[in-house]
Amino acid sequence: MAKCPVEGGSEQLGDGCPVDHNSTWTTIFGKGRPSATNPPPLSTDREVSSIPRTTDENWVYPSEAQFFAAMARKNHNPHAADMKTIIPIHNAVNERAWSEIVKWEAGKGGQSCGGVKLVNFKGRPNDMSPKARLMTLLGYSAPFDRHDWIVDRCGTRIRYVIDFYTGRGTGASSNNVSFYLDVRPALDNWEGVKMRVGAAVRDLFATRNGGT
Repeated sequence: MAKCPVEGGSEQLGDGCPVDHNSTWTTIFGKGRPSATNPPPLSTDREVSSIPRTTDENWVYPSEAQFFAAMARKNHNPHAADMKTIIPIHNAVNERAWSEIVKWEAGKGGQSCGGVKLVNFKGRPNDMSPKARLMTLLGYSAPFDRHDWIVDRCGTRIRYVIDFYTGRGTGASSNNVSFYLDVRPALDNWEGVKMRVGAAVRDLFATRNGGT
């Protein structure tokens, strides 16, 4: 089983879980409760993701104990009681991001070698993407995080940009936090340009056909 080491831990070998263990995520999705005198025990169970690696194994998500320890090492003041809330959200965000990448990759040839695989990722919370910057200038909320994921498609590497946004559940009184992911190929090579232009053309025709 391939590990998904907690960043900064003894297993760190240039890998990491596809979503960073940073303070932004706990601020948004945690309850913000102070640590109790006797905090709840943290689980050491780990969930295997649906995201394949190039080693023919899948990425493995961190346990509650690993996530807490990683944040404590970075002085992010984690709360043990929040881990039961944050871990499922952390995992769901990863699965959502991967499902969007799989949609982009459909019909691009990856199935001929067993499907596309996640090679690595990089968290870039302080680097706003050009699209996010434009949307912000148009009055939309800025993303709270950004990641770049490198995907292998039968030997071809494709970089995907993921902007993370938050929202609220339906209903005026809802306090449930939701999230939205804007996932798309980067425009740093011809393949990414073709994929983005093709998607824009399809969306344009779908809109026109829907209005007739």
